[in-house]
Parts: sequence; C-alpha cells; structure tokens
Amino acid sequence: MGNASETYLFMSRISKENDFLMGTIYAIFGILSVMGNGILLFVAYRKKASLKPAEFFVVNLAISDLSMTSTLFPLAIPSAFAHKWLFNQTACTVYAFCGVLFGLCSLTNLTVLSSVCWLKVCCPNYASGNKFSYCHACLLVAGIWCYATVFAVGPLSGWGQYGSEPYGTACCINWHAPSYSTAAMSYIICLFFFCYIVPCTVIFLSYTFILMTVRGSRQAVQQHMSPQNKITNAHALIVKLSVAVCIGFLTAWSPYAIVSMWAAFGDPSDVPPIAFAMAAIFAKSSTLYNPIIYLAFKPNFRKSLCRDMAQCRRTLCACLCQQGCTQKGTSMQSQRKEECNSTRLSNGLPENHGTCRHCPCPETGCGPGANCPDYTPQQTARILTGSTHSEVAVSQLSNEMQSDFL
Repeated sequence: MGNASETYLFMSRISKENDFLMGTIYAIFGILSVMGNGILLFVAYRKKASLKPAEFFVVNLAISDLSMTSTLFPLAIPSAFAHKWLFNQTACTVYAFCGVLFGLCSLTNLTVLSSVCWLKVCCPNYASGNKFSYCHACLLVAGIWCYATVFAVGPLSGWGQYGSEPYGTACCINWHAPSYSTAAMSYIICLFFFCYIVPCTVIFLSYTFILMTVRGSRQAVQQHMSPQNKITNAHALIVKLSVAVCIGFLTAWSPYAIVSMWAAFGDPSDVPPIAFAMAAIFAKSSTLYNPIIYLAFKPNFRKSLCRDMAQCRRTLCACLCQQGCTQKGTSMQSQRKEECNSTRLSNGLPENHGTCRHCPCPETGCGPGANCPDYTPQQTARILTGSTHSEVAVSQLSNEMQSDFL
C-alpha cells in the first residue's frame, strides 16, 4: 500500500453504511448476473447448431458481462464490506483494466447489435441472404474486442492513467489525472466521444429507423394476408428488444459518463464520492439486465430455455417416480403376498389351488404386465344327502343356507 497518500486514496470516502449497502447490492448483482448470463450461454450452447449470425453478438455480450462479473465483483464486494480497498496497487490496475475492457466490450457489442437489428429490419434483402454470413459476424465480434482493447491498454502505455475510484473501494480510470496531464485529458476526451457519444448516436439512429420501418409495415399489412402479418410481428419483437436495450444502455452508462465528465473537465474535489459510487452501481447493473432482456424478448432463446427446463423436469420426475415405484412395488408385493396367504387360508381352498385376485399369476406364468384372468376364488360347501354328499359353491345356496354356513 506504500506511503500515506496512497493509503489515503485506498480508504473509503463514504460512510460505512453506504459501503455495506454497496457490498450487498454488488453481491445480489453478482449472483443474478452469473445465473442470467450462465443460463443464456447454456441456451446458446444447446442450440449452437441453429444459431444465427446476429445471435453471435448476444453470446458475446453474455461472455463479456460474465467476465466482468467474475473479475470485478470478487474484489469489490469484500472491499466494500471492509470499508477500504483490500488489495495492492497491482490488483487495482488489473481491476481497472478488466473493468474498462469488459465494460467497453459490452457497450460496443450493444452498438453493433443495434446496427445488425437495423440491417435485418430496414434492409431485409441484404440480411436475409448470404451477404451477412457467419464469417462477417465473427469478424465483427473480433473487431469489438479489438476496439475495447485499444482503450483498455491505453492507460497501461501512458495514454491516460488507472487509479482508485474517488469513493476509495474500487479502481478505474484516474479522473484526477486530466488536471495535470495532457495525455490523460486527450484520453478522457476520446473515451467520452468514441465510447459514449458515438455508441449513443448509432443506437438512437438505428432504433429510430427501425421504428419508422415497422410503422410503415403496419400500415402496409392492412392490405395483405398472414405472411406479411408474421413479418410485422417479428418486427414488433425487434422493436421491443431495441427499446429495452436502448433504455438499459442509457440507464447503465449515462450516470457514469456524466459524473466522469464532471470530474475530468471540472474540479474533481467538487464531485461527491457518493455520486461516483452510485454511477458505478448503475454501470455494473448492465451485467444483470442484459441477459434478462434477451431471454425475455428473443422468442427462440425463450422457447429453447422452456424446452430444456421441461426436459430436465421430466427427467427428474421420471427418476423420482421410478424410485418411488420401485419402493412401492416392493411393499405392494409383500402386502399382496400376505393377502394372498390369508385369503387362501380363509376360503377353505388348498394351498396349491391358485392365487388370489390381488396377486399376479405366478402359477400360470403371468407377470405384472401380463393379461392375467380375473380369477376370484369361491367358497364351497359340502351338502350331505343321505349317504351321498355333493360340493357346491356357497353363492349357489339359498339365503338362509348361506347365512347358516357363513
């Protein structure tokens, strides 16, 4: 931790209650993010053979969000609960590098995905053909990572600086550096323009054109039959997805962009540390709702998830039922055997006469699944008439004789 000034920078500058609240929120976000992105990746893996090129960006978004969760949250949560940064300067730099890399990757991925949605809706002849192929999607995914890496590596090479956050329990870009470094100022300006202004503009224009196209399609569908209606329904789903992504993007990144620009172009000491803490919470919340958006608004992902869950439920129920039936079958067999013996002894029949109605027919070779005759043993009585006797069924006797016999 070094000298006193460095130690001061790594001490929390917000109250213990706020730190505890931040740690709790991060813990909840972390659990939900791992679950959501894990489910999204599981669904994508299950349907990997039928993934469309545009869905590669959804998978890439889940990977970047899950990477951010796994690298940042394990360090941020204990530090928030401890009311100070618990790790050294190297860990701080790695934390800041991962935050910028995976955060910008998710942000750029959303921007490219909005462009692909615009291409699918507004230029269907291009998107429906082979012009936008898997190769193009893979190249764009690689370009997204390269774009994010340029800005993440910048502070490591002297273009900008990494340091502690103003609230003290996390690390990111050093927002104090622009006040005394021209390189740091140019880095902040480029970061703000190319990683916030440009993505916002592209997303806004893409979804504006999508809404205009869908509106035109709805007017035209009134003159056509169901095939066009199906296309319009698909467009409506894309609009819902687009609006949700746009709102999520602005909610996550606008607070951090505003606060960081306030610190970079003004006096950083004028910015309340709690403002940076709240902005960081909003930024990290993107790892939570991105998978929810795509699982909720992409029908093929949702159907695949429901199908997999139903299959798992059937498999689990089958295992439980099989185990229960095995135990029940064993107890039923012993119970039927006892009933069989008691029936044989009470009905006046010999031991080897046959079987009772509760049991399978072992003597006749019938098993539990065989079609056994419904044999119900009858009680018999011997009637003595003079010196001769005859054997008749009790059911054939008169009521008086049955009552006397029984």
